[in-house]
Amino acid sequence: MQKKLIGNSGIESSRFIYGCMRIAGDNSESDRQKGKQAIMAAFDAGYNHFDHADIYGGGACESLFGEILTEKPELREQIILTSKAGIRPRNVDIDSYAPTRYDFSREYILKSVEGSLQRLNTDYLDMFLLHRPDYLFDVREVAETFALLKASGKVKHFGVSNFKPSQVELLRSALSMPLLVNQVEINIHNIDTLIDGTLDQCQQHSITPIAWCPLGGVAYSAWGNTFSVADEQRIENELAKQSEKYECAPWQVILAWLLKHPAGICPIVGSTTPERIVAAKKASELTYSREDWYRLLEARNGQAVP
Repeated sequence: MQKKLIGNSGIESSRFIYGCMRIAGDNSESDRQKGKQAIMAAFDAGYNHFDHADIYGGGACESLFGEILTEKPELREQIILTSKAGIRPRNVDIDSYAPTRYDFSREYILKSVEGSLQRLNTDYLDMFLLHRPDYLFDVREVAETFALLKASGKVKHFGVSNFKPSQVELLRSALSMPLLVNQVEINIHNIDTLIDGTLDQCQQHSITPIAWCPLGGVAYSAWGNTFSVADEQRIENELAKQSEKYECAPWQVILAWLLKHPAGICPIVGSTTPERIVAAKKASELTYSREDWYRLLEARNGQAVP
């Protein structure tokens, strides 16, 4: 597995990050065992970076991973453990009035990190990310909260998720430590980060972009899919040509397409099928050309670039 330094830190991450959003499945014993097998398949394949969030599986995904660290405590120092918080789902049992909302308040973030640490059975997170921008966040309060978490040793490094460039700049202006990553949706369907300045900003400030849903629009329908049948057919046809050329599957071509960008995108692989987890690595072995990158963009757009 290829490695990549995260941000301007000394953290060396596997180029592909294993996403733990689905590891608990329906939380049945069979699904939990499948999730554990997937985690170990990823580790054995060279993945050393595991991505969580407090809301994944209602906390069950972190708890499952914590069981593995209890069974195999030697793994903790061999991996990068990232988690996210800031999304508060509606909970009618606690407060029937409050809707699903975002919350970057000091109290909620500190409580969320503590919960993740307990579920993951660890004393610290290598990285903590704000999950989605809170429209009401006080940048000074967030900066103070980050400082408290770092001083306590509970979080080593920080980043964001789904932040627009202006939001990143606002937070950076108040922080005493760098933001190492911005985890955003990047795939053949959603190319906003190519044109809204996100990937430009990542290069400018040595922020590593992490791509969630990297196979959206190819291996599965993208969030808010707007592709027409004709769009999908053009992309499928181009991917078929490139798959034959590179002797790999279409979804592996898409991963190579993301890896080509000079910002150093790290895609999240979230499959719970061991064979697919291992097969993703092939994308990093392809000598993917600039010409094929633009051919796929042209197929996606239905026209050549201006």
